[in-house]
Order: sequence, then C-alpha cells, then structure tokens
Amino acid sequence: MVDFLLERTVPLPLDEAWRRLTEWPRHASVVPLTRVTVLTAPPTRAGTVFVARSGIGPLSFDDRMEVTVWRPPVGDAPGLCRLEKRGGVVLGWAEIEVRPGPGGRSRVIWREELRVRLLPSLFDRPLAGASRYVFGRAVNRLLRTG
Repeated sequence: MVDFLLERTVPLPLDEAWRRLTEWPRHASVVPLTRVTVLTAPPTRAGTVFVARSGIGPLSFDDRMEVTVWRPPVGDAPGLCRLEKRGGVVLGWAEIEVRPGPGGRSRVIWREELRVRLLPSLFDRPLAGASRYVFGRAVNRLLRTG
C-alpha cells in the first residue's frame, strides 16, 4: 500500500481550480496512455462512476472509480471530492480538496492511498515514487490548462 500527498497553491479562484481537477475526461489528456470514460450521466455527484483505462493493448488495465463525497466549493468554503478505486487491479482512494489560499489563490491538497492487487510490498517504495511523479505532473498540468 502506498500513501502520498500533493499540495499546490495556484493563482485560480476556488471554483476554477475545482473544475479543472474534477472534469474527469480531462485527466486523459495529462496521464500518458490513458483514456477516461464516465459511465453515469452528468452532472458529477456522489455515485458518479468513471473508468480510467491505462496501457497499450493486452497490457492495459481499468482503474474504476466512484465518487463517494462530492462537496464543491461555495464562496470561500472549501470543496472536497473523495474517489473510491474499485478496479480489478488498482484499489484504494483519492481525495481532492480545494481551499482558499493566500492572496486570493487556491490551495489544492490531493491525498491518495493506492494498492495494486498482487503487487508485493517490496514494490511499495518504487510505486510511491512513480505515483507521486505521475500524479504530481498530472495535477500540475490540469491546473495550468483551462
């Protein structure tokens, strides 16, 4: 099992930072070899299910996620989204929090617990490093592009 935390402060209003991070199909444009399909009708809410399919051909896997907490930011109140990973390979959860930051900016906190089925704990350290890198890069790109 791998736990990691990413924190960013960005020059965006809360609602815009939230939108950029929670439009699920946009994640496919920032995570290599991945496409995202939302399986439930819009708008996103608790109960929304989507699948991120990563890889090439037979070396692909599905990361199925369900939104279990959906509290968008309102005014200066922070927003929180919790995703439960329910795939056959990737398990765990992720939380995306967007709160007011200094100088009218937004503070983004991304917490994740990640487990890969059948992967021995010997690989936790490399998985943690790779995950922090991939997710950190994805979060940066999502927040940079509208």
